[in-house]
Amino acid sequence: MNAVRTNKALLALEDGSVFEGYAFGASGSSVGEVIFNTSITGYQEIITDPSYSQQIVTFTHPQIGNVGVNSDDVEANTIHASAMVIKNLPTRISNWRSELSISEFLKRNNVVGIHGIDTRQLTRLIRSKGAQNGCVTSESPVDADTAISMARQFPGLKGMDLAKEVSTKSIYKWHEGTFDLDSGSSMKVVSSAERFSVAAYDFGIKHNILRMLSDRGCEVTVVPAQMNYDELDNEFDGVFLSNGPGDPEPCEYAIDNIKQILQRYIPIFGICLGHQLLALASGGRTMKMKFGHHGANHPVRDLSTGEIMITSQNHGFAVDDDQLPDDVVVTHRSLFDGTIQGLAHIEYPAFSFQGHPEASPGPHDCSALFNRFINMMRQRKSTTSAELRHA
Repeated sequence: MNAVRTNKALLALEDGSVFEGYAFGASGSSVGEVIFNTSITGYQEIITDPSYSQQIVTFTHPQIGNVGVNSDDVEANTIHASAMVIKNLPTRISNWRSELSISEFLKRNNVVGIHGIDTRQLTRLIRSKGAQNGCVTSESPVDADTAISMARQFPGLKGMDLAKEVSTKSIYKWHEGTFDLDSGSSMKVVSSAERFSVAAYDFGIKHNILRMLSDRGCEVTVVPAQMNYDELDNEFDGVFLSNGPGDPEPCEYAIDNIKQILQRYIPIFGICLGHQLLALASGGRTMKMKFGHHGANHPVRDLSTGEIMITSQNHGFAVDDDQLPDDVVVTHRSLFDGTIQGLAHIEYPAFSFQGHPEASPGPHDCSALFNRFINMMRQRKSTTSAELRHA
């Protein structure tokens, strides 16, 4: 059953296109880069992912909101997407874990939404013309000319440093593991005889990344994006570079910091924005993509094994093939467009992945990348112990 169509709303794009629909969530106006996401499930995790900051997320699946929202399945403490665009908004919610509707969730977080538009037409437009700056408005009276003007005034994500905006402002510890629904407990704390201390740089980190590190015996310290490694109180077994929004090139504070960490030969694992920042710190370049990769069904090839993995993706920038330094090798490539999906450093114990091995939502095909990070830290600890014994 679709939502009652009451207050009108519209989505206006910088090219002058206007899509008329109906409002849900908060009332008002919001601007951002309009992208499309092909995931069938996981809308709650998607809009709370900090990587979607300053983005208006269009869902290609025709019905969004039928399982409601709950307080466990969030990837951050608030909604980070600028607005939400969907075709059909159900009035009936059917899920035993649901606590409120998606419309109420948006309203509580002061985020606007629009439903009842042709999302297939919008997706085809974005695929043809590229990601568009846009404006979603439910202001009364709804004015298309004003909305188009607001869309054109949005500066775009190129050159925009958003990592420092969404990052934590202070250091904190993370202790929670992944959900354990079978036992009736929403989450569990994992104990392990083998422990690894990890500094996780928060450029827009998702909760499920922290959960999966914790599952594998990591004592995780979450660190602000702009904090220099030398300012931390102790040496860590490994450094994790998180996902995040915006353009990686303006994040000079992070790039310079990663260069210093590389010199320490500490194991480094980066994903998404962290992958791009590692490439930049190694002497590479990044580029803005036409419409990016956003979804949970993206095939990626592991170049060393030939294995094809179905992955979760969310990025609008990519590492440039033409500017790759000699001491960095490509480990994974997208089968959609051939763009770089994974890198490994030849000299230093550092590697990265463009997609999201923590999924949430999405497949778990590449979750073993976390195990690779653990093995690198284990090897470093054993080497250090052997050196101390022979000192």
